Amino acid sequence: MNSKELFEESKKYLPGGVDSPVRAFKPNPFFVEKAKGSKIWDVDGNQYIDHCLAYGPIILGHSDPKVIEAVYKQIQNGSSYGAPTENEIALAKEIINRVPCAEMVRFVNSGTEATMSAIRLARGYTKKDKIIKFEGSYHGAHDYVLVKSGSGAATLPDSLGIPKDTTKNTLSIPFNDETALKNLIAEEKDEIAAIIIEPIMGNIGCVEPKEGFLQLLREITTENNIILIFDEVITGFRASYGGAQSYYDIIPDLVTMGKIIGGGYPMGAFAGKKEIMEMIAPSGEVYQAGTFNGNPVSVTAGITTLNQLDNQFYKDLNKKGDYLRNSISEIIEKLQLNIQPVGLASMFQIYFNKEEVLNYEIAKKSDTDRFLTYFKELMRNGVFIPPSQFECNFISNAHTYEDLDKVAIAIESSLKIAWNK
Repeated sequence: MNSKELFEESKKYLPGGVDSPVRAFKPNPFFVEKAKGSKIWDVDGNQYIDHCLAYGPIILGHSDPKVIEAVYKQIQNGSSYGAPTENEIALAKEIINRVPCAEMVRFVNSGTEATMSAIRLARGYTKKDKIIKFEGSYHGAHDYVLVKSGSGAATLPDSLGIPKDTTKNTLSIPFNDETALKNLIAEEKDEIAAIIIEPIMGNIGCVEPKEGFLQLLREITTENNIILIFDEVITGFRASYGGAQSYYDIIPDLVTMGKIIGGGYPMGAFAGKKEIMEMIAPSGEVYQAGTFNGNPVSVTAGITTLNQLDNQFYKDLNKKGDYLRNSISEIIEKLQLNIQPVGLASMFQIYFNKEEVLNYEIAKKSDTDRFLTYFKELMRNGVFIPPSQFECNFISNAHTYEDLDKVAIAIESSLKIAWNK
């Protein structure tokens, strides 16, 4: 069957025909046959240069040979044990060596589990209930944080099925708004357990913090006995060798991770200061558990991936990021379009917006209809990016400069069509 037929069949058995909302787009998503390196193929015989990269995990490119070999060896020895393995220690050590705030690690199965558990831990540690998040930040699909969320939730209202009593302790303010932050802390400081933040908002496109904003956040949380949680599910091992906290030199109390940490396999983790992390069961009274925590296949893929991500790797990958972003900026200038190219390291996006995007409110003003025209034209030209204005695009080590030149040509052609130039 082709993608259209598969989608019609899928809708009979899967809600909306997909297993995650952002994967759905009209008239139908393509169904994947295989992926290798920088390319992905659909069942209709089309090949795309892939800048979605499974929404971020595939930093080495698809089907990395070293990861495949390591995973194959592990699977021969079993896929899950329900008991500890030595490799869990090895991966924890690697994370602790890289990530400034990490003194202990707990492995879980997804970024959603990581943020949910980190918030519970912060509440247990501080004996306070309220948390602050930032409008448009997406911290997973759990009840605490589905309040003014980004990612797929950016196009939907707050979810049904979440009791008001669950979110009454979740306070939301604009990203990059120092005044709003100071005022809220002044009003609620004795009730706030934690502030959770994407240091780079990767789930509303790609929004960087204003200079000094993260520093203010660190200072104000320290002064008021509030746990600072960096959600680095996207930026962990993407922004730099040690994540966004290394990139900006701001050290939080806790960090959540996912995507790259599993090398393309299901994996999440949260980590932080030893005195906080030791409150997690069984060493402490904050409960967290999971059948697949520390799954040996995912752990093996994670170790094999991180072992390839040295400082030279990031220099080479970030050079490719600069190359593509510079090409995009030149195209936009050439076409005289008032839109906003953004990104850093191996991340990029174009906001179809006249304003510099500093927060969720500005991002929402973007021309999403025109963006979807651009997205579909890119696909016609053999380039796949996430089908949403409110997602980030990624570059992998497998992308060649020839790939990036082809992508730039496709972007120029697609922008022309989107603006009827």
